[in-house]
Amino acid sequence: MQQMFHTLRDRVAAGDQAVLCSIIASSGSTPRGAGAKMAVFDDGSTVGTIGGGAVEFRATEIARGFLRGEETGQYHFDLSNHDKTDLGMVCGGKVTVYFQPMGSESLPLLDAVCARLDAGGKAWLLTRLDAPAMGLYEDGELKFLSLDGPVEPLLAPQSVLTPTLYSEPLTIPGTVYVFGGGHVAQALVPLLHTVHFRTVVYDSRPHAVEAPAFAQAAKLYIGNYNRVLERVTITEEDYVVVMTPGHQSDREILSQVLKTPARYIGCIGSRSKIAMTNKLLREQGFTDTDIARVWSPIGLPIGGETPEEVALSIAAQLVAVRSGKM
Repeated sequence: MQQMFHTLRDRVAAGDQAVLCSIIASSGSTPRGAGAKMAVFDDGSTVGTIGGGAVEFRATEIARGFLRGEETGQYHFDLSNHDKTDLGMVCGGKVTVYFQPMGSESLPLLDAVCARLDAGGKAWLLTRLDAPAMGLYEDGELKFLSLDGPVEPLLAPQSVLTPTLYSEPLTIPGTVYVFGGGHVAQALVPLLHTVHFRTVVYDSRPHAVEAPAFAQAAKLYIGNYNRVLERVTITEEDYVVVMTPGHQSDREILSQVLKTPARYIGCIGSRSKIAMTNKLLREQGFTDTDIARVWSPIGLPIGGETPEEVALSIAAQLVAVRSGKM
């Protein structure tokens, strides 16, 4: 999403015309759901994806037709193999794509969207379907769009579609706090960036935090492990990954983050280390219910051993938690 909007903004600023194609509704089995986006430019190039295959090909044709002055708006695609409008795909679902023109008049909106994506925090993108226009809701204010009636019912964690309006969260809430900047963390943070997690790295060693692999982290902290909550605030939407260089520092982190409402807490380590850590946490007064919040061994059991493979298993587990599958 971030890369797509930045590319769209930069090319529109350079004088290109574009159409933003957004899936606003889906049912059944489809390659992508509501919120998937693709921008189509006047030279036929694209950025982003709404699922590939015949739907994306046909959507690109429709968008280019719009750039030639043809009528557009919402289009419905049937992905079953039972309908005369079938596109040759047998996913079995249906998707509705909305086509929105993007020209120089859209630059204030695109600038604001890119700024919000870079900064993080909660925001929603709202689209009027009856009179094509888009707006951004952030910091309690609706920009670039006039609406009658309350906005709050549209500000849900998932997309909301009404006969005249479409609303979707622009940003994915939650930050992954990675405690420890070693080899696994250096493999994990870039991977998390590709699947749209905001990351913060915390380590007591300056040289670890300065690793090039952390260039895409939102923030980097250097500090002692025994007072991390003085530096960071962990909410119920956030994720914690503990992988410091030593067992003692891992326990110091766990004893603090278990007192937060973090959505996910994972700790790297062998089963013997986990058993010892749990014993010491109980001695500190943590209950079995508290300790059960910690995913350890961390990551999905894919059999990986290298830092890159372990990072992949952790990223997959975080995606599963975020999607509600775990």
